[in-house]
Amino acid sequence: MSSSYAITAVLLVSIATLAIGAYGWRFSRTTSDFFVASRSVRPALNASAIGGEYLSAASFLGVAGLVLAFGTDMLWYPVGWTAGYLMLLVLVAAPLRRSGAYTLPDFAEDRLESLAVRRLSSLLVVGIGWLYLMPQFQGAGLSLGTVAGTEPWVGGLLVGAVVLVNVFFGGMRSITLVQAFQYWLKLTALLVPVMFLLVVWTGDGATSPADAGTMTAGMTGDVWASPLASASDHALYTTYSIIVATFLGTMGLPHVVVRFYTNPDGRAARRTTLVVLGLLGIFYILPPVYGALGRLYAPELIASGRTDTVVLELPALMVGGLGGDLLSALTTAGAFAAFLSTSSGLTIAVAGVVSQDVMGRRFRGVRSFQAAAVVAVVVPLLLAIAADGVGVARAVGLAFAVAASTFCPLLVLGIWWRKLTDAGAIAGLLVGGGLSGLAVVDTLLQRAHEGWTAALLTQPAAWTVPAAFLTMVVVSLATPRRLPANVSRTMVRLHTPEAVQLDRGPQPL
Repeated sequence: MSSSYAITAVLLVSIATLAIGAYGWRFSRTTSDFFVASRSVRPALNASAIGGEYLSAASFLGVAGLVLAFGTDMLWYPVGWTAGYLMLLVLVAAPLRRSGAYTLPDFAEDRLESLAVRRLSSLLVVGIGWLYLMPQFQGAGLSLGTVAGTEPWVGGLLVGAVVLVNVFFGGMRSITLVQAFQYWLKLTALLVPVMFLLVVWTGDGATSPADAGTMTAGMTGDVWASPLASASDHALYTTYSIIVATFLGTMGLPHVVVRFYTNPDGRAARRTTLVVLGLLGIFYILPPVYGALGRLYAPELIASGRTDTVVLELPALMVGGLGGDLLSALTTAGAFAAFLSTSSGLTIAVAGVVSQDVMGRRFRGVRSFQAAAVVAVVVPLLLAIAADGVGVARAVGLAFAVAASTFCPLLVLGIWWRKLTDAGAIAGLLVGGGLSGLAVVDTLLQRAHEGWTAALLTQPAAWTVPAAFLTMVVVSLATPRRLPANVSRTMVRLHTPEAVQLDRGPQPL
C-alpha cells in the first residue's frame, strides 16, 4: 500500500474534523452547551452522532479481525452491540432523559439521594471511559503504523490532539456535528471498497466453502467446512457471556448515555434510539464481509497476528495498483474517523464527571471542564502504550462487561424497582465492578490461562452481571430503612411523559 495516499487521507479527516468542530464553536457559550448541547439536539442529528461515537475501533477494525481469526461465532459481537440499543430503548432511554441529570453520577445521586453512590459511580465512569479510550488510541497507532510505518504512539497522539482541540473550544455542541459527519464517512469508507472487493471475489470464482478451504490451506483446518464451529473450548459459555455483555453493557457506557441527555425530551430520546438501530444495522453488515474475504485472500494476517489490520490491507491485496491504494486510503480515513468520533464522546463523558466530582464544586465551569479533558485523554493514551498487544475488540469487550456489571443493574433497578437503596447500590457496584475489574487487570497483564479459567476471565459478564444484580436486590431488601425519602416523587418523574399534565382539581374562575 502506498503510504502517501493513506497519510493524505488521515490528514484530510483530521482537518475536516477540526473545521466542522470550529463551525460548532460559534454556538458554544454556556456550561450547558459544553456538557449536553443545552438539551436541544434533534433525533436525526443525534442518531447520526450516536452512530459516529458508538462505532469505534472495535467496530471498524475489530469485528473484521475477529471473524478473520475465529470465524462466525464472533458475529455475536456486532449483533449484541446493535441489540444493546434495543434494550436501551425499552428500559432506559426516556426515563433517563426525564431524570434531568447531566451524567450517570447525577442520576445515581438524584435517584438514591446518596453522595457515596455518586462518588462510586464517578470512579466507575472514569474507569470505563479510560478502558474504552485505550483501544481507540491503540487502533490509531496500529492503523498509522500499518500505512506509514510510524511508532505505535504516534497515531494515538494525533487522535488525542485533534480531540482535545475540539473538546476544548466547543464541547458537546461541536462534538455532535463532528460525530454525525464521521458516521457517514465511516459507512462510506467501508461500503465503497467492499463493492469492489466483492466484484473481484466473484470474478475469481471463489464462491463456495470448498474454494475457501483450498485458498486457506496455510491455516489450521478447513475453517469454512463447518462455519458454525467455535474457536473456544467452552463455546456455549463464551457465546452467552458475549450476549450478556453486549446486550446489557450498552446502557452502562458513559459516552452513550450522556447523548440522551442532549435530547429535548423523553419522546425524542426514544425516536433517536429507533434511528440509531437502523444506522447500526446497516453499518454492521459490512465488517464481517472484510473478515470473510480476508480468510480467502489474506490468511497470512492470522499467522502474523495482524488480524486487526485486515480492513486496512485487504483492498490493496485484492485490487492492487492505484485502485487498491486509493481504496485502502479510504478505509484508513474511515478508521481514523472511528478513533476520533469515539474518543471525542468518551472524552466529553469522562471530562464531565472529572470536572464535577473530582475537582470539586469550587472549580466547576468551562475551565475545569477543559482541564479535566486533558486528564481524560492523557491517562488512557499512556495505558495504550503500556498495554501494547491487547486486541482492540477484546479491550472494548471488557469495557462492555464492566459496564454491564455495574451501571446496567443500577439503571434497570433504579428506574424500575422502587425498593433499591443506596446500600444495595453500593454493594452491587462494588461486587460487579470488582469481579469484572479482576478480568480487566488480568487481561492488561496478558497472563496465559487455560480451560475454564481462561473462559471466565476472557468473558466475565455471564457471572459478574448476575452477581451484581443479586447483590443489589438482596442488600436492598435487607436495608429497607435506607429507602430514599423522596423515592415516590422521583419514580413518578421518571415514568411520566413530559406532555402529561397533572390534574390539579377544579381551578378558581
